[in-house]
Amino acid sequence: MNTNPTQYAGNLTPSEAAAWLAGADSVVILTHTKPDGDAVGSSLALARSLLAQTPGRSVQLWYSGVLPDFLAEIVGDTPHRHLDREPISSGEDPGRVVVVDTGAWTQVGPAREFLERRPDRSLIIDHHLNGDTAMAAHRLIDTTAAAAAQIVAAVAAELLSTPTRRLPEAIATPLYLGLATDTGWFRHSNVRAPVLRLAADLIEAGVPHTQLYRIVEQRDRVGRLRLFGRAITTLEMHSNDRIGIMSLTEQDFAESGALPGDTGGFADRILVIESVAVAVVLNESRDHAGARMTKVSMRSKDGPGAVDVNQVTSSLGGGGHARAAGARIAGSLPEARDAVLGALASVGGM
Repeated sequence: MNTNPTQYAGNLTPSEAAAWLAGADSVVILTHTKPDGDAVGSSLALARSLLAQTPGRSVQLWYSGVLPDFLAEIVGDTPHRHLDREPISSGEDPGRVVVVDTGAWTQVGPAREFLERRPDRSLIIDHHLNGDTAMAAHRLIDTTAAAAAQIVAAVAAELLSTPTRRLPEAIATPLYLGLATDTGWFRHSNVRAPVLRLAADLIEAGVPHTQLYRIVEQRDRVGRLRLFGRAITTLEMHSNDRIGIMSLTEQDFAESGALPGDTGGFADRILVIESVAVAVVLNESRDHAGARMTKVSMRSKDGPGAVDVNQVTSSLGGGGHARAAGARIAGSLPEARDAVLGALASVGGM
């Protein structure tokens, strides 16, 4: 067990985390703003596991930021709320708090002040390389896991005293959602044998995987396709065509009828270019005060000489995974582009 509070590392095993949660009468589960498939899947699976273990206990999911289109269909009647519409009140005081798929203060949005007052009763379940240990005294962190859902699967199995292949379908399906989406539907370099074994177990548990793919991936709006059309026309190649960068302005989003979360997967399209080692998508945006900022999404190919984009984005104040990471940079698109290229040159060796 790692007890060094300055190092972002775990200090619990899945069984210890399950035991810590088992005795709680009330649990709040939250994740990063703009939740993706893994954030939704891992949080939902944990909530349903706790409810299945002890029916009648109070368990609630808190989400914030732009929510994915599939959320309502996936979450169903499991208790949840959108903090942007229903803010946290001063009287809310659950017995346990769990943060899944992040451990970074910069990613918890409106829940930060709530979490800052409760580190002793908070648990992080995460697979990212960077985070803030001050957020939670209890941490289940596995940076080798392909998704937070992979870690939650082990906790769910402990909570319900059952192998993953025998988990209820209502729990197995969100676990599969998290696992599939964070591996690019089992295409990315984070796919290892344990990932596929878990996927097989979850399908054995009854996951309707083709239906799930349709719900999550086959629901694009016309605006997203129009936005990609604009993005591809901005493609710039740098460093002997090893870096590809696409840039999108606020006007691009407005005129194409796209939403802030509609750029998911755009960087992967740059990586199909044979020479490209690193793909970058820059989105013009605003911070909470209205100041101009740029969101950076960075991906890299696996293999010999692969660029660690977590290291690159960490130098820009962000972070994530070795092959997929992001950051937010104060300033305009050109300023952000220069900062990204500078970081790739100095940190990534491009």
